[in-house]
Amino acid sequence: MAEITAKLVNELRSKTGQGMMECKKMLSEVGGDIDKAIEAFRKKGVKASLSERVASEGRVMGAASEDRKSAALAEINCNTDFTAKSEPFLALAAKAAQALLHNPNLDVAQAAEVNANATEVAQKTGENIRIGKTARLEAPAGGKAGLYLYGITGKIGVIMTFTGNPSDDLIKQLGGHIAFARPVGMTRAEVPAELVAKEKEFAVEQAKATGKPQQIAEKIAEGKMNAFFGERVLLDQEFFNASLFKGSVGNYLKQGGVTLQKYVRIEVGQG
Repeated sequence: MAEITAKLVNELRSKTGQGMMECKKMLSEVGGDIDKAIEAFRKKGVKASLSERVASEGRVMGAASEDRKSAALAEINCNTDFTAKSEPFLALAAKAAQALLHNPNLDVAQAAEVNANATEVAQKTGENIRIGKTARLEAPAGGKAGLYLYGITGKIGVIMTFTGNPSDDLIKQLGGHIAFARPVGMTRAEVPAELVAKEKEFAVEQAKATGKPQQIAEKIAEGKMNAFFGERVLLDQEFFNASLFKGSVGNYLKQGGVTLQKYVRIEVGQG
């Protein structure tokens, strides 16, 4: 018979929502086989494994260190928005973000304390509670880390690191822009080369279809590619709050005297 370890018991708890003692007893009865334990629970009236239910709802929670040198994000998923709004669920999300903030090497999904809390929330709610995407950034020497959370839905979070000393308002404004504009990368170099090549080819062929010679078509394509990058690349995008600053995000950062080093955007349900 397989050894009935705490890890095995917790795995069964997370998949069935049953209590610790019930899970331990069931595993003992079936020789430590977790699949047989799930089958046995179903025969006793447990309708389905919690893990089989689609966890498409959730929240993104973030944390930043007091010295503003690091910031972290954690996505926690569940089945319904009702549960995503609940205090136990939000407390779990906050704990996951804090755990990652204080331990950059932590695999949040495997962290014992976070997993135990996730199991408790699953038992209370009857829902599939899962750790989703996570991210952590460390500011460069002399720099600063920033955090932005979209408070209306709680489903989008952004962390950023800067060289220089950005104001709290700049962090908030840039985080808001990234949240809403959904850039595919910070610079043009981060856009996949094959995508750039294909878009340029389309632009050239469209120009040639109007009777333009190759050389002129190439120049027209360059203009279209600038527009293409302006839609997708963060530093090329028009800053979203024109009443505050009119121009590109890159120029907004220059005005603030800082350079964006890295950013990570996490949204519930998005890859």
